[in-house]
Amino acid sequence: MKEPDRPEPRRRTRVKNTATGIIKSEGGVDKPKNSQNRAKKPATDPAEDLTAVLSQKVVGQPAATHVIVPYIQMFQAGLAPEGRPVGIFLLLGPTGTGKTKTVEALAEVLHGSEKNVLKVDCGEFQMEHEVAKLIGAPPGYLGHRETQPMLTQQKLNAVTSEKCNLSLVLFDEIEKAAPSMTRLLLGVLDKGLLRLGDNSTVNFERSLVFLTSNLGAREMLREISPEFGFQSVKTAERSDLTGKLQAIGLGAVRKRFSPEFVNRLDCIITYQPLTPESLSAILDKQIADLQNHVNTRLGNRSFTLDVPPDARQFLLQKGTSSEYGARELNRTIHRHLTQPLATMVATNQVSPGGCVWVEVAEGGEKLTLRTVESQTALVPANPTVLLVDDNRDLLHFLERLMANDGWTLLTAESATEAKRLVLANKPNAALLDYMLPDGNGVELGVEFLQAVPEMLVIVMTGTILPPEEEALCEEHNFPVLRKPFLASDVMNQIRSRLAPTNATRA
Repeated sequence: MKEPDRPEPRRRTRVKNTATGIIKSEGGVDKPKNSQNRAKKPATDPAEDLTAVLSQKVVGQPAATHVIVPYIQMFQAGLAPEGRPVGIFLLLGPTGTGKTKTVEALAEVLHGSEKNVLKVDCGEFQMEHEVAKLIGAPPGYLGHRETQPMLTQQKLNAVTSEKCNLSLVLFDEIEKAAPSMTRLLLGVLDKGLLRLGDNSTVNFERSLVFLTSNLGAREMLREISPEFGFQSVKTAERSDLTGKLQAIGLGAVRKRFSPEFVNRLDCIITYQPLTPESLSAILDKQIADLQNHVNTRLGNRSFTLDVPPDARQFLLQKGTSSEYGARELNRTIHRHLTQPLATMVATNQVSPGGCVWVEVAEGGEKLTLRTVESQTALVPANPTVLLVDDNRDLLHFLERLMANDGWTLLTAESATEAKRLVLANKPNAALLDYMLPDGNGVELGVEFLQAVPEMLVIVMTGTILPPEEEALCEEHNFPVLRKPFLASDVMNQIRSRLAPTNATRA
């Protein structure tokens, strides 16, 4: 019997606003066109992919990611328990170790933005009467039906996305809240329901609930860096220190909270102090974020920031301690790097496309920033850029845009044609659409690096990348342009990133 003809899948169309230069996609969520190629890819554990992505965003806390990811997989499989939240976690540890960052990174992976978190700052609820702001005034009290509760079903649904309907709720620094806060949360943690002042309910069954706390932080710091005694002579082993910190944290939690509250927690995770290797990785990521911020905000006036190893070591020495963790490093970067850089930009000391060189001053107490104008000459006058996309309108538009700047543009509508152009022309940069008729842009970019290791690869996508593809972009330092984006964003990414590449070639 002949199989009936199947209707053609709806093809997504991309619209280019020629007036504003904004490139976007229409027609719903992009669907993979390379299902056959993807089927040939070796099967990987989705939990491992999600763990790898989170580990790159939250540095130095592998135990936390390994504990949280199984609950997400349980929800995605439809096996989460009914009548309660998907998972309830209490995150302990010294300040600056990444407790809040974990929740924000998880929101970025699941929903595409770290702002997709319903956050409650418990420091605002230190008085008993302030807790009523969470649920609204009950009947008989002034303000009933007039004040908007902070925890509503609409706000809970607003932090979800089309990709994932799992909401993330964060009660930050829970130990600072009044005791009535924990009593109010007992029903949420046990039954997944919260009754508001107007007698409506909020359902938390599709939520991950996180509570952060600094309970036991001082005792943990004394254990990490004892001031006197025999322990101050010999540093404890990492495994031994982990067990001691967990015991300290658990003891502090049991003293502060009631047994019925502690018994409703799925897991108490104690964050470990960051190692020098973790702090160094965090520093590299923050400098890269600063460079991306410069590229995004300054546009055509962007420039390259070059921070050599000795300057990075200076920032680590000035900005790391066991007491404040990575938070002190962030302040040090802001004081010694961001603020002087802003002064140079405000006084027009940096020319567009130039380079700012960072070095340690003679006294070793501060950093010196100076412009290196010769770096601009290292950028090729006519860089060759490969654009791989099946949208001919987009190809023609960017071709005209780059021709005005004297750039040479190579275009391809398939991965096969793009591979031939790379072997023949060795382009300086490649802009690859994630969805291609015979492949995907991330895997194609990894293959291009094997042929041209110094090539700049930029991935364009109209949807959220799968976790394994996000991990590849992080590993190979592929910038990701998410549609809609300005056409000038493409130019700025290439212009700012080609300077250090060609400096290395010279």
